[in-house]
Amino acid sequence: MAAIGSAVGLGNIWRFPVTCYKYGGGAFFIPYFIALLTAGIPLMILEYGIGQMMQGSAPRALSRINKHTEWVGWFSLLIGLVISIYYAIIMAYAVEYLVYAVKGFFDGGQMPWSMASEGFTGTSEVTFFTETIRKHSSKASEMWQLVWPLIGGLVVTWGAVYLILCRGVRRVGRVVMWTVPLPVVVLGILAVRGLTLPGASAGIIYYLTPNFAALKDPATWLAAYGQIFFSLTLGFGVMIAYASYMPRDSDITNNAFITCFANCATSFLAGFVVFSVLGFLAYQKGGVEVSKVIAAGPGLVFITYPTAVTQMGQFGWLWPPLVGVLFFVMLLFLGIDSLFSLIEGITTGLRDRYAFLSQKFLTAAVSGLCLVVGIVFFASRAGIHWLDIFDHWANDYGLVIVGLLQCVIVGYFFKTDTLRDYINRVSEIKLWGWWELCIRIITPLVLGYLIFSNFINEMTRGTLYGASGTDFDRYLWVAPVTFIILFIIALSLARLWKFLVLIGGGVVVFFITWLILPGSAPLSTSIFCSLAASVLFGGLAFCITIARRGKESRG
Repeated sequence: MAAIGSAVGLGNIWRFPVTCYKYGGGAFFIPYFIALLTAGIPLMILEYGIGQMMQGSAPRALSRINKHTEWVGWFSLLIGLVISIYYAIIMAYAVEYLVYAVKGFFDGGQMPWSMASEGFTGTSEVTFFTETIRKHSSKASEMWQLVWPLIGGLVVTWGAVYLILCRGVRRVGRVVMWTVPLPVVVLGILAVRGLTLPGASAGIIYYLTPNFAALKDPATWLAAYGQIFFSLTLGFGVMIAYASYMPRDSDITNNAFITCFANCATSFLAGFVVFSVLGFLAYQKGGVEVSKVIAAGPGLVFITYPTAVTQMGQFGWLWPPLVGVLFFVMLLFLGIDSLFSLIEGITTGLRDRYAFLSQKFLTAAVSGLCLVVGIVFFASRAGIHWLDIFDHWANDYGLVIVGLLQCVIVGYFFKTDTLRDYINRVSEIKLWGWWELCIRIITPLVLGYLIFSNFINEMTRGTLYGASGTDFDRYLWVAPVTFIILFIIALSLARLWKFLVLIGGGVVVFFITWLILPGSAPLSTSIFCSLAASVLFGGLAFCITIARRGKESRG
């Protein structure tokens, strides 16, 4: 239940419909299910398997496979730390909406985000989310101003995470028995209401009809694999940590299949809710195309779902605030399961390394760090920009890279048949050659190609991801630099000092190459040439190191 709670979260309610919307509706299902079969399920079995077999967190489990791969475990935990920081701001939005939903009880069922008496157009919900909740601004003089209600939401969120985790994993087990089933019930209620709205069929048709042209774009496939990683909590080190708490004879494949299919079924149901309301919005605007109703983004959840809540007023004034409260409580329940699982993965790794630190201290320290960083960046008036670019780098690169490395580590630095035999010994569903084929060949090839093709697109675009033509663009470098720093921290925690020296040399070569290139060169060309020089330097240094070791061994 804890693993399902970690997998079924805001990624199903917020990110899956948004990603579906962005990449052509029903066309997204094809790469999504291929990603599930070739990466999601095999990697879920892999993470459950090594966690339960090695009885340790991601860094410890991977270090027991090969001492030089411990850093991958730390890197996955650090990626999860970054995601948890911006994940919490989505919950802060939900906290603020919950407060406004409660106010509806005292306003005769009139919801603050909708001016129903003037006829619904969708404009009021958009304005409410942009101007009232986020107070959005990209001006240099305003973007760093803090939004105090969101700070309050972050304090509530991180306070709840601390209270759940401070006494260890046993309290987590009691919490998820309530926080996992209730959201599914509320989602079902909203789905029934959404399907009865006028114009809902147009949204459902858009949701289920494949646009095969979208399949030609590598970004669609990368987004599908990124969604699988994000939604299933793969690459975070969380499932490894959870599996490490299980007895060595627990069934692995059954647990993996149940977790994966429960997650995907919830995403599928959430898509019906969102797209039925999008069809209604298109109907209200004179029958325009569903794809032109609103722009994709996190705001989709906080615009379309409140719209469905408002329409409950047809059954009586009590229904909008009642369903509104249930819906935003559902969001918080979904989010809190995933959020504390990310923090649990991090604290488990730190406890394995620093056994003298208590659970309460580690939970308080990590939660406090996340709260402070979240306030500075994501509770600011430009917070939605920060969320967008960090989500891009964390999911489209960070988690996919971790998944690729895990396949390589288990497939080529560990006897895959040893792990497979262990899994078969304790599991009802037996693994055969298909799983080993995915881990060693199919999944690494697919993930490697997607990372490479997307990186080439980034380089040839001429601008960094997230460029908006506003004052915020001057800060776009922060996200990629942050992930380079995370890489260095992971190597430091794994005590791989020689690798750090090598990376330092690569960074120096990068900047020297950057300075040598003419100033008139395009940004993408400068970055590509500098990276190529760094990679060449690293390759030469690696070859020299191997040659010296060979000479010493012969001596």
